[in-house]
Amino acid sequence: MSAALERGWLTVLEEEFEKDYMKSLKSFLQEEKNNGATVYPKGSDIFNALNTTPFDQVKVVILGQDPYHGIGQAHGLSFSVQRGVAIPPSLKNIYKELETDIEGFKTPNHGHLTHWAEQGVLLLNATLTVRASEAGSHQNRGWEIFTDEIIKALSQKREHIVFLLWGKYAQQKSALIDQKKHYVLTAAHPSPFSAYNGFFGSKHFSKANQLLVQNNLSPIDWNLPA
Repeated sequence: MSAALERGWLTVLEEEFEKDYMKSLKSFLQEEKNNGATVYPKGSDIFNALNTTPFDQVKVVILGQDPYHGIGQAHGLSFSVQRGVAIPPSLKNIYKELETDIEGFKTPNHGHLTHWAEQGVLLLNATLTVRASEAGSHQNRGWEIFTDEIIKALSQKREHIVFLLWGKYAQQKSALIDQKKHYVLTAAHPSPFSAYNGFFGSKHFSKANQLLVQNNLSPIDWNLPA
């Protein structure tokens, strides 16, 4: 695991890498490697969300829980998969909602969301690594402390960010956000188990753009290149 971060994020988070929880996390990940475990995403992609969306350019935050744990899926952006990999069910439902929410949105034939990240959508998972084929296997090892610090830093040092919190787990993070400075939109998780309980019809994507424009910020182009 490397702390090679975009300069803005490094300024905000540098002290975290010297704390005991991070040292423990590093030891755990080294132990996983020594035991022959396959860990996703690859090391150079662990901080992909931060390096693709610089600290001072974050406009929207979409919070996930864990990286995908299948071969070739995870690349460090929540809900996103690498090109050539089947679109996961939750992302299919995100595309369904976009079709009804954003005029002219066309569902792509891939699940690669880097285009969003490059425009200021921080696609952050609460846990940044996972053991292959074992969902949740790296939870409660320290990543959540680190990613909570990311949310706190955005809350304290930035303003007018739109946080999209889907599902109960993500919604718990609202306690870290100063809602006098930022916007928090909540809905059910886009998983097939819950999408019909309030994710569909939430119109979070158009609402996020309205809030950005309201604060003289450019809206997100939610359409993805082929």
